[in-house]
Amino acid sequence: MTVILYDYQKVNPTSWAYLSSLLMLALFFKFNRVLSVRNLDLFLLISLAPGLLLVQYSFENEGIKANALSAQFLGFQWLFAVSALFMLRLLLDSTMVRRPLLEPNLNAAGLSFLASALLFFMMANVVTGQPSQADVSPALATPQDPAEEEKAASNNTFETQGPGFWLFYSLPRISTQTVVTGTEKAPPETPAEEAQQRQHVGVITARVMAILSHVMIVAGLVVIGARHFGNITAGIAAATIYLLLPYTASWSGKVTHALPAALLVWSIVLYRRPLLAGILIGLAAGTIYYPIFLIFLWCSFYWERGVKRFLFGVLLSIAALVLTLYLTNENIEVFLHHVWQMFGVRLPKTQNLRGIWREGLWNPLYRLPILFGFLALAISFVAWPPRKHLGTLISCTAALMVGVQFWHAYGWGGGVYVAWYLPLLLLAIFRPNLEDRVASAVVSEGWWQRRTRAAATAAPSAA
Repeated sequence: MTVILYDYQKVNPTSWAYLSSLLMLALFFKFNRVLSVRNLDLFLLISLAPGLLLVQYSFENEGIKANALSAQFLGFQWLFAVSALFMLRLLLDSTMVRRPLLEPNLNAAGLSFLASALLFFMMANVVTGQPSQADVSPALATPQDPAEEEKAASNNTFETQGPGFWLFYSLPRISTQTVVTGTEKAPPETPAEEAQQRQHVGVITARVMAILSHVMIVAGLVVIGARHFGNITAGIAAATIYLLLPYTASWSGKVTHALPAALLVWSIVLYRRPLLAGILIGLAAGTIYYPIFLIFLWCSFYWERGVKRFLFGVLLSIAALVLTLYLTNENIEVFLHHVWQMFGVRLPKTQNLRGIWREGLWNPLYRLPILFGFLALAISFVAWPPRKHLGTLISCTAALMVGVQFWHAYGWGGGVYVAWYLPLLLLAIFRPNLEDRVASAVVSEGWWQRRTRAAATAAPSAA
């Protein structure tokens, strides 16, 4: 960045939290309607920053400063409290029938310029930043030696990263490998050089995937505003807030945060195409496992029309991921281990957890009733709300991904995976009344339904 902007220095997370909060209030606070729900939503979004900053500080100083663990405990408690408020807000969203149009304090052109500039700086920070080993490890090449595969399996990424598809982020590695190999003066000869090259490829892959994911999120928000809300300004406003939030600036390089969010956003973009929406939900579920609980909600939405196409899309994408696992693992034991990991086939853990559930913070046994309550909520969406429309689909999808935060206990720990629900939350905040967007009205008939109806129409005429 210093080559383009002279003496450019990154804004530290705390300073950006102050600046972005003031800017969001200036752009979106309704000064003529102080007691509006929009203003409450803004303060809830801003309140995420203190918890995230405490957690980030604790992880950066763990084992170095004595107050790191206490800061982490306070940060996760703060995030859980804010997440509970978000959950309540999203579950009540369908009851808010009167949704007046509240335009931002800046027109669409100004918001577009600001969002473009923020996206540029975010991409520059991802490119110039140094990913941690946890960010790079999913993008590294698969071990070719069976002994190395067994060793990798014994390390058990299931224990540290949780359920999900371990190989998903390595898919674009082939094109990246071509570029990197072409820039090398000579092919690597020693094992150390090969390991260094794989590490370099992993860094590039992590950066490319993070940038593409954020671009897809921003583009998806704008498309939803233009096509489904009939108000492109609302989509641009949601994208601007997404890029302004301190969370996006501090955690933009985390592929495990951004990629599932991009898949979920584009499943909303393509909700009128049940097959494509099912493929994206299936990919998201295969990536991080947790969106698999969305199937109850989405099947209920498509029940009147499109449910078979949706389920076929989900099964198709999951079958493709399982086939990929089979083709990339010569060892059947490692293959089965990765399949169990993708589907989360294991009893809930109570030891060696992260986040609020780590040893010395909250008792992991309390995680079990939260998990069962989450399952009950996911299944309840089959019958509630009785009439589901696009607005319900957005808010309830976001509510379930917020609910995951309460029992997620891997990686960084629950509470910090804000991107899984943040874009959908912003859509729920800016959406108009969408009660007429039900599946029977917006989803076209499948080919079998058209064929059956045509045959029924032709039968009386033939008689």
